[in-house]
Amino acid sequence: MKMPSVAKFYSFSPLKIFITLSVLFLLFSFSIYLKPLRNKELRNLSTQTHVSAGKEVWQRNNCHTCHQMYGLGGYLGPDLTNIMSKPGRTDAYIKGIITSGVKQMPAFQLSDKELTDLLFFLKAMNETGTANPTDYQININGTYTLKK
Repeated sequence: MKMPSVAKFYSFSPLKIFITLSVLFLLFSFSIYLKPLRNKELRNLSTQTHVSAGKEVWQRNNCHTCHQMYGLGGYLGPDLTNIMSKPGRTDAYIKGIITSGVKQMPAFQLSDKELTDLLFFLKAMNETGTANPTDYQININGTYTLKK
C-alpha cells in the first residue's frame, strides 16, 4: 500500500491562502474593536461620560497647543500620553500642577468637576499605550517601527 505524499496534505492554493488570511484579519479586527468592551472600567457609562467631558476640557483650554498626545501637539510642555503612570504622579499632584501652574504653564481656574473629568481623560489616554517618540524608528517608506 502506497502512502500519500506529504505535499498533497499541505497543498496551498491561492484561494485557501486568501480565505485563511481574510479570516485571520477579521478575527484580529474584531479583537481590536471589542477590546474597550472587555475592559470593565471603560464599559462603565459614567467613566465614558467623564472621559468625554475631560476631552472637552482639554480642547476648550487649548492644552494641545503646549502639550502633546502620542507625540502630536505643542512642544512647550511635556507629552501627557502616559503622564498618569509615571511614579509620583497622583491625582492630587496633577491637580496641583493644573491649579497652581509651573514655569511657563499658567494656573487654570477649573471647577472640581472639570479637574476630575480631565483626570479621567488623562487616565484613559494612559491606558492606550506608549508615546515616546524615541522608541520608534522612521523607515524610508514613511512608516514607523517600534525599536526593540
